[in-house]
Amino acid sequence: MVIATMTTVPISLFHFLLLIAAICFTICYANSNVRCIHSEREALLKFKNDLIDPSNSLSSWVEGGDCCKWIGVVCHNSTGHVHQLYLAAPLSPYEQSALGGKINPSLLELEHLSFLDLSNNNFSSIQIPKFLGMLPNLMYLNLSFARFQGAIPHNLGNLTKLQYLDLRCNERGDIKATSLQWISGLSSLRYLDLSNADLSKATNWLQNMLRFQPNSSWIPPFQCRNIYLAHWHLGPKFPQWLKFQKKLSYLDISDAGISDFVPTWFLNLPTQFYYLNLSCNQLTGGISYLNVTTTIDLSSNRFTGPLPRVLSTLGLLILSNNSFSGSLFELVCNSSLTGMSALFIDNNLLIGEIPDCWKYWEYFAYLNLANNNLTGKIPPSLGYTNPCLLNLRNNTMFGELPSTLQNSSRLLMLDLSENHFSGSVPAWIGDKLSKLVVLSLRSNNFDGHIPRKICDLQFLQILDLAHNNISGVIPKCFNNLSAMVATNKTNNKLSSSYFVDSLIYLKALLVLKGREDEYGTTLGLVTSMDLSANSLTGEIPKKIGSLAGLLSLNFSGNLLTGNIPYNIGNMELMESLDLSMNRLNGDIPSSFSNLHFLNHFNVSYNNLTGKIPTSTQLQSFENLSYVGNHLCGPPLTKNCTSKSIPTNATNNGRNSEGSKVNWLYVSIVLGFVMGFWGVVAPLFFIRSWRIKYYRKLNHIYDKLYGFWATMSM
Repeated sequence: MVIATMTTVPISLFHFLLLIAAICFTICYANSNVRCIHSEREALLKFKNDLIDPSNSLSSWVEGGDCCKWIGVVCHNSTGHVHQLYLAAPLSPYEQSALGGKINPSLLELEHLSFLDLSNNNFSSIQIPKFLGMLPNLMYLNLSFARFQGAIPHNLGNLTKLQYLDLRCNERGDIKATSLQWISGLSSLRYLDLSNADLSKATNWLQNMLRFQPNSSWIPPFQCRNIYLAHWHLGPKFPQWLKFQKKLSYLDISDAGISDFVPTWFLNLPTQFYYLNLSCNQLTGGISYLNVTTTIDLSSNRFTGPLPRVLSTLGLLILSNNSFSGSLFELVCNSSLTGMSALFIDNNLLIGEIPDCWKYWEYFAYLNLANNNLTGKIPPSLGYTNPCLLNLRNNTMFGELPSTLQNSSRLLMLDLSENHFSGSVPAWIGDKLSKLVVLSLRSNNFDGHIPRKICDLQFLQILDLAHNNISGVIPKCFNNLSAMVATNKTNNKLSSSYFVDSLIYLKALLVLKGREDEYGTTLGLVTSMDLSANSLTGEIPKKIGSLAGLLSLNFSGNLLTGNIPYNIGNMELMESLDLSMNRLNGDIPSSFSNLHFLNHFNVSYNNLTGKIPTSTQLQSFENLSYVGNHLCGPPLTKNCTSKSIPTNATNNGRNSEGSKVNWLYVSIVLGFVMGFWGVVAPLFFIRSWRIKYYRKLNHIYDKLYGFWATMSM
């Protein structure tokens, strides 16, 4: 699965439009009356022979055929010369369609070639061919996501007619500091994307970080509309050569090692940006105004001061991980921002209440204001925006949840943890918010019982109600939580939602395995239930063992009683299990030896007895996992002697059933003894009772004998 970042949105849209344009171009210029030139057909066949084509996508390329009718080939309408090769493969997960092998120099015989697209293929064994820089009429070159290795050939700078260059996401680990000098020759360039080299396979990346540092007086020979240089080292100063780009619409210089102020000339460029990404640098100072129409990403910098003013057409604003301060009022209550769909200002220094002005935001979908200093209640109008994501984690907000949140039927994630919200957990969460995948109300002041309606959330993967004042019993219907029952994580709602995966950085802080970690792109693979640190009573429902897909279960710090259900040991994917600090009794079920992936385990401070089941996993945990019980056997030093084992070792893990049978026999014996001595003891010690007893027996005997004698006659 391809996990994209925020930069994917406009890029993907741009490429989609290019694809449509290419298709239209093919339809308009393909001419059934024009046959391709023989020498160019032979050149294409040589090119095909060196390719690996696992899906036989070039099956139409055959000897004697008309190459102008071959898949991916476009000939000029009047001359018949091949001038476009569109051989891009579909994106993952259809990698079986990707071309591989080598690229034959026979392409040089296509002298009129102006368009070459080999993107999304698998040329992982070769470098970008140097001879591509010798195609004199090339205007469009797209080698993105094609897995080429090695340095970019310097002679690409000879392509003086090149307007579009996309080399994204290739494995360029050995690029030298001077490797971009060739760019000076691209006087016709309009689109430049060299971003996102493959960090996982570029072994020399840290030693030879991609650099593009021309001197301060350098004036680019081109006027680009699109520049993507993410992960290239452009700093530490803000790139001065951008001052001469008067037609910029898309700019991505994220993670470029820039430690500087954003210069005034940049904010006053005559161009109006469509997309601007300056994220993951060390930019400082304030930003008063941004002339961007659609997408702004300034996240992970050191910006200070009030929130910037933005255009009314802005759809996506990402200011996460900065030091922006002040109120949300001017931004949220701007009635002209009707097109805003996503707002991320988490991890900043915002103060005050969230304004109740959300009625203007009719297309709004994503809101993340976590880790600020916001106070007050959740404004009622926020519920009417029907968001997909609402994250207000770690503020100082209070009050009960407004009933208007019932209108948020699209909610995938609701995170209100680490605030001061109160009242009971509303039953309408399970009834109205049916698409919820993540529900975190952790560390608040919620009380009352867990509503049974929670069991209706078929897509719920993460339920965190820990550290509240919730009482009552654990609902027995938790086995209805389908997403926690399923063991296949690749078909769940988060994994299958392209919009969430590629656009929005859906993140959640989860306490798993005894520590707090942030989960982003892997969130769709996590299933967790945490009800710890409440006042829950009663037994652990036996049906909890039906949640076979659960990876983490935490019921610690409650008032739970009874035995540990035997079938919890059947949850074989379990990685973290914490039942500590309760009032559980009996033994640890022997089925726990089936939990082969368990790496965090705690049953301390209960009333458990007996031998710890023999298992590699259970013996690998420290004594602290078992302290405060009456357990014995490894890893504890206490040996299991006959006096210390209350139940038969062969019955380990089935204590409840065994104890009931034993008490049955004990009650029979006690009843017999008490009944027997209740009659015999008085007769033995009281003489008058003994005389009356034997007289009564003699009287009964006489009557029975007389009755028998009468019947015999």
